[in-house]
Amino acid sequence: MKVSNNKVGLATGKLDGAKGAKAEGPQGLKKDIKAGTMKEGAKVDLSERAQMMQKAKDIASETSVDEAKVARLQKMIDEGNYSVDADKIADRLVDEHMLIPD
Repeated sequence: MKVSNNKVGLATGKLDGAKGAKAEGPQGLKKDIKAGTMKEGAKVDLSERAQMMQKAKDIASETSVDEAKVARLQKMIDEGNYSVDADKIADRLVDEHMLIPD
């Protein structure tokens, strides 16, 4: 993510030269946006990778767990009936990696 609001003659790292407030990273920027201190028409562009990372973070933070599936897999592991196909996992990892842009 690249955000800049620098004006000629102002020090880098300042969001608003009149206030002299230093940038506080994404959290500080979010506070400024919520407080309405960003100027009208301010534009923030997120890279495709940043958007993917945010989506992954959102998915990871979901608390939905399929309890029945967990219990079934746990039972199979406990009984020694769960087998792992390493070739299939490796193929899937490579396929997923190929979908992610560099």
